[in-house]
Amino acid sequence: MLRKIIQIDEEKCNGCGLCIPNCHEGALQIIDDKARLISDLFCDGLGACLGHCPEGAIEIIEREAAPYNETIVMETIVKQGRNTILAHLEHLRDHNEHEFLKEAVAYIKKHEIDMSPEAEIKPTIASKVVFPNMKEALNHVKPESSCGCGSSKTMDFRIDLDQVNTSVVAASASAVAPAPAAQSELRQWPVQLHLVNPNASYFQGTDVVLAADCVAFAMGDFHERLLKNKSLAIACPKLDTNKEVYLDKLSTMISDSKISTLTVPIMEVPCCGGLIQMAKAAVEQSGRNIPVKKIVVGIKGDILSEEWV
Repeated sequence: MLRKIIQIDEEKCNGCGLCIPNCHEGALQIIDDKARLISDLFCDGLGACLGHCPEGAIEIIEREAAPYNETIVMETIVKQGRNTILAHLEHLRDHNEHEFLKEAVAYIKKHEIDMSPEAEIKPTIASKVVFPNMKEALNHVKPESSCGCGSSKTMDFRIDLDQVNTSVVAASASAVAPAPAAQSELRQWPVQLHLVNPNASYFQGTDVVLAADCVAFAMGDFHERLLKNKSLAIACPKLDTNKEVYLDKLSTMISDSKISTLTVPIMEVPCCGGLIQMAKAAVEQSGRNIPVKKIVVGIKGDILSEEWV
């Protein structure tokens, strides 16, 4: 069947193993000093491992692959103990894989896996069933997952009405003057990296912002704070295809258009890390050393860190 699955670039992989702990399904192993996908059956294609590769050697592609098999995955996961099982359940829930989640819980019930905090690392058939139904199972899954693939985890930032201060509610009921529209600082079109001409006049000798797609939606002051007096290119390191074209275009901007600096705002989610790796690779490929600034933006729009890399 045609489905999404990870692909590892052996030339880029240095065998560091940082991706291994973040694949709870057991799809990855270090073999002959390289990360290997040991079976299509184990890879769910959701990309928990993506943001943990410092070399950008892992990506998600779509190809013919054996269907993901939750039962086979559970047979591996239960041997790793309660915490790994819970991490896997959170992973499925955060990606809305409800059918797989039901299969996992059914497996736990069928094999009477002990999910109590005192559980042994290896399950025993005689142990007590802690999850009698789906509701009980989900009660044991933390509301905010530690899963590495936060890019697709569902979160609601709206304030709970029970926590809203009554004075704030009263103030909001009164008439207020509408805020003036914010001014756009965009100096060119197009902006998507696949579409821009790296030799365009607006890139010549200028400062460039290479932003992850989600940054401008998260940051209320993106235009004023990051884009003012700069040219722009946007890209998604996780979902975009033909990223080799991106590398060539960025390299051309640096070597031919002689851009002055490259600012790379990315989201805090792990899969965004590929964009800064791409920027650094482009500098190296261009043969021209320019300053590159990495800015990490939180999912609520605040800047978490800034550094020249």
